[in-house]
Amino acid sequence: MLQQFGRVFILALCSSMLFAHEFNPAHLEVSEVEDNIYEVNWMYPSKNIGSRAEVLFPISCEREGQSPIQQGKYLVETLLLTCDQSLKGQVIEVLNLSVLTDALVTIKHLNGEVFEGLINLKRSSLTVPLKEQVYPLGYFNLGVDHLMSGKDHILFILGLLFLVSGLLNAVKTITAFTLAHSITLGLSVFELVALPQATVEAIIALTIIYLAIEISDRKRYTSTPWLIAFGFGLLHGLGFANALTGIGIGNEQLFLSLLFFNLGIEAGQLLLLPVFVFFIWLAHRYNLYKQSATITSLILGGMGFFWLIDRTLGILG
Repeated sequence: MLQQFGRVFILALCSSMLFAHEFNPAHLEVSEVEDNIYEVNWMYPSKNIGSRAEVLFPISCEREGQSPIQQGKYLVETLLLTCDQSLKGQVIEVLNLSVLTDALVTIKHLNGEVFEGLINLKRSSLTVPLKEQVYPLGYFNLGVDHLMSGKDHILFILGLLFLVSGLLNAVKTITAFTLAHSITLGLSVFELVALPQATVEAIIALTIIYLAIEISDRKRYTSTPWLIAFGFGLLHGLGFANALTGIGIGNEQLFLSLLFFNLGIEAGQLLLLPVFVFFIWLAHRYNLYKQSATITSLILGGMGFFWLIDRTLGILG
């Protein structure tokens, strides 16, 4: 009975991860062009599940808009907002967001001040602060959500931990992965390195397949485990960057936005690390390490091949 339940659980887990929604946050950009007059761009992912979310501005604002147009992966609606007073201290709400879609809100005031916030299904509104925002905390939350919703990145981190031996090597491996994807994340956002998103995602699937093969061969990296993590981390950094370049990162706070997005990714990794370490410790404790490594290898390999085929067909199509 327990074995049957385990098989059902693994199949359910694999199915949910195989067909996981691609991370494409919505972006509401509001720029003040004259006193209390704002140009608005509402970018919403076209592949989102359900109807398109609707933005509600304060009742003191009148809006004029055009029908949304398709731009890449997004439906983009352009509005002109005329308000009786500043948006500072006012509430902006987004209705009908799906559980899989967050909305990054960027408000640029006429005096150069910039506010960034995050709206999601649980917190569907925000109040524009009266005081200037020093740090773009919205990008931190976006980084956490990106890591948590990136099933391929999560599986890669789990696979890495099966290849290292000892706590110090595990720390070196995660640190190398962090440093590497931070480098390419920065280079990509600053437009010094560029690869098509579909190509990057297909290559990331290949890294997962490689990890699956290494785990199945019972490889253990005891001397320089960080080398493989660093090399593959460079590729994953390009994948992280697509979440920013797709919605347009604000140039006024480019460095800080990039820094906080990266810190959010690291926070997400740190939240997951104890869970994975505890899982591997339990496997050792009850002499189930070989079985758990085999299952992990099969899951990584199966999903990696599925994503590789799916993403390659996307490139060819």
